[in-house]
Amino acid sequence: MFHKILVALDNSERSQYIFDQALFLAQASEAEMMLLHVLSPLEDPYINPIFLQPETIYPTLHTETINQYMQAWDKLKQDRLDWMRSLTQTAIKAGVKTEFTQTVGDAGRVICELALSWPADLIIVGRRGRTGISEVLLGSVSNYVLHHAYCSVLTIQGLTPLTIENTENTKVTST
Repeated sequence: MFHKILVALDNSERSQYIFDQALFLAQASEAEMMLLHVLSPLEDPYINPIFLQPETIYPTLHTETINQYMQAWDKLKQDRLDWMRSLTQTAIKAGVKTEFTQTVGDAGRVICELALSWPADLIIVGRRGRTGISEVLLGSVSNYVLHHAYCSVLTIQGLTPLTIENTENTKVTST
């Protein structure tokens, strides 16, 4: 079946579901996993519009803002690394050989490049469900990966907020 599964996670509300599905598949096929998180300073929520403005009237204010942004960026990187370490430990405790990496760049390209260099035989990536103009303007990581990956790709739509809410409100009873 699969021996090496690359799991691309973006820390959205659906990431835990995607991780859980990947972990289940890795356990079932006795595969190892590589967890990947790609930071992109040009995508929401990372970009700060002030950096698109040239230094004009208040150069010291601009420098101070850049310093604040860099501190926030460093904190974000560390928070995401901690999150990836936590997921990795969860997978290892579940008996799946797992490692992780975090990098900066264009998510679709990074996923495909890592899948090739790590030699994954499956990529698991979430899908936000963008269509139409939003997909054209904002791009689609899953669409890019589907068209450029050399190995199999599993896209997971994930749970919608309504499904999550219904699941939390459902009580499980045993007999």
